[in-house]
Amino acid sequence: MAAETQLSPFRRGVVGVQFLFVAFGATVLVPLLVGLDPSTALFTAGIGTFIFHLVTKGKVPIFLGSSFAFIAPIIKSTEMYGLAGTLSGMVSVALVYFLMSALVKWQGSRLISRLFPPVVVGPVIILIGISLSGSAVNMAQTNWALALVSLVSAILVSVMGRGLFRLIPIFCGIIVGYIVALCFYHVDLTPIREAAWIGLPKFVHPEFSWEAILFMIPVAIAPVIEHIGDVYVVNSVTGKDFVKDPGLHRTMLGDGLACFFSGLVGGPPVTTYSEVTGAMSITKVTDPRVIRIAAATAIAFSLVGKISAFLKTIPEAVIGGLMLLLFGTIATAGVASLLKHKVDFSNTRNMIIFAITMTTGIGGAELVFGDFSLSGIGLAAIVGVTLNLLLPEGKKEAETK
Repeated sequence: MAAETQLSPFRRGVVGVQFLFVAFGATVLVPLLVGLDPSTALFTAGIGTFIFHLVTKGKVPIFLGSSFAFIAPIIKSTEMYGLAGTLSGMVSVALVYFLMSALVKWQGSRLISRLFPPVVVGPVIILIGISLSGSAVNMAQTNWALALVSLVSAILVSVMGRGLFRLIPIFCGIIVGYIVALCFYHVDLTPIREAAWIGLPKFVHPEFSWEAILFMIPVAIAPVIEHIGDVYVVNSVTGKDFVKDPGLHRTMLGDGLACFFSGLVGGPPVTTYSEVTGAMSITKVTDPRVIRIAAATAIAFSLVGKISAFLKTIPEAVIGGLMLLLFGTIATAGVASLLKHKVDFSNTRNMIIFAITMTTGIGGAELVFGDFSLSGIGLAAIVGVTLNLLLPEGKKEAETK
């Protein structure tokens, strides 16, 4: 069991703010990439985390932030159905969590493992990273010098940083890139000067769209699996079994309700943040109250108009340089998942599932029914799950299970 560090109220507050900075860079980059308000993303991350803690009886030290799995689908859906329609799709993501929560309550986590084994989840995660790589390059090439400064800064922090500092490479890359941009390139600071110190985030409400809902729901498969993995990692860090108490069905329900709220007010879907779990592992601080302090700080930051204005003035090349690292890391996580679970690619069944899932996602396959179309990560995820359920298992694989 991990030895938990006991802190005074003041030190809990300090560590809570530090934990937010661990999650800050990724949380605000998602809305910047998809055209949403970063202050709204901070607000929904904070409120969503509080919702999660309410549902899980305040026992599970998890922070919820913007999910990278939805970047490409949100961009594509916004092009086809508009932002308001896309938001209804983001609200509907909660339905997947609600369904999975009910299934876990009914059948336990074994059914989830049957539906989403590593051979399905791995390629879907890889596709999330690969599908975004073109956007990263397009943003970086607006100013390669600035992009490389940001990228190298993030890499150096990742490789040479110590303690909590090592967990904020994206945040450090933003700061270094922004400073270099101020010194050597033009950055329009007018929005910062004109912004009010205190102001509400920019809330946008959804408009019902069946097409956007059906387009977005399949994408939720990846973050649902990520959620399960993160809960088990938190178990390991804390030395407690949250799968039993308060229960995996409660953690999924909490995550789903947080996604539901986020979509209602114009924020991106949220997911469990393994970066904060890493910070807990380093500091030995696993008190859920510290996570709630981080959530409260996120809400406070979302109400500072100057912060939102600052985030919107970050040069595109700075974000692009950091995305080269971050999106590549997502794809690598998919490969790591396959290796960790020792997926046997000498097994023809596994090879077929992986191959067709990848080619469907990379090749741009599209399924069209009237005005509705399904493509990209969502279609690839459905193809992977379907193949896994339909293809017969060999005797050796069945015995291993």
